[in-house]
This record gives sequence, C-alpha cells and structure tokens, in this order.
Amino acid sequence: MALGANLGDAAASVRQAMDAIGSLADTKVTRRSSLYRTAPVDASGPDYINAVVEVSTALPAPLLLQQLQQLEQGAGRERSYRNAPRTLDLDLLLYGDAQLQGPALTIPHPRMAARAFVLVPLAEIAPQRVSAAQLRRVSAQAIQRL
Repeated sequence: MALGANLGDAAASVRQAMDAIGSLADTKVTRRSSLYRTAPVDASGPDYINAVVEVSTALPAPLLLQQLQQLEQGAGRERSYRNAPRTLDLDLLLYGDAQLQGPALTIPHPRMAARAFVLVPLAEIAPQRVSAAQLRRVSAQAIQRL
C-alpha cells in the first residue's frame, strides 16, 4: 500500500501510519520502503512525503480499505475536494494477485503505473512488481529519496 502526506509533519505522519497499519487486526507490515519527497501530482500544495509498505493480512480487501480510511480520519484527513492537500493518504495498491473492480475499490490501483511516487518505492521493496519500462515511463517525475 502507498502512504503519503503533505500537511503538518508529513514524515512523522507517514512513519506513524506505518506503525498503525502494523497494529491493525490480523495485519503485519513485512516491508517498508524509504521515505521519498515528491511534488504534488494533479494537485497543489506542499511537497509530499511518500512511502510504500508490504503487508501480510487476513483481512479481506474491502475491510482493509475501511481500516485504512479510519486511520486517515484519525490523522485528521479531510476530503474537502479532489486531490486536496492531506494530513495522510493511504491507498491499497495491490492485494496479492487479486483483481477487483467496484465503486469503492479497484485493485490494482488504477493510477499506480503513472506515478513515480508509487513505483519507485514499490520497486525498492518489491522489484518483481515493477518493470524497467514502467520506471522509464515515470522517470521525468521528480522524486527524492530521503
């Protein structure tokens, strides 16, 4: 899953979210990427701090998404308008090899392949999930490992 924040102490928010995800019922964080700084994509506001984590969970994908949204709310996330700056943004990117499409959840995440802030940290922790061609397609997007 992808984590991001660009309001408040964004780095601390992302690190705390990593810990909180690992505290969810039947869920364990198995890998954590480095933190990365990126400019907002299709949005305005301060730079984002982004990361990706791999989890092992017994929660079904819709319930996991619901739990992630509760973590966002607990961090003060407001959805005032599309792509608004965020105290915390948690996106479910993949769920094993599952493919799901519904009104609340699509897996794989429909825009992940177009975003360096997802692909670069994902390649760090799961290189088999990201091709060289995918990384080339997002290479013009500025991203800085912290």
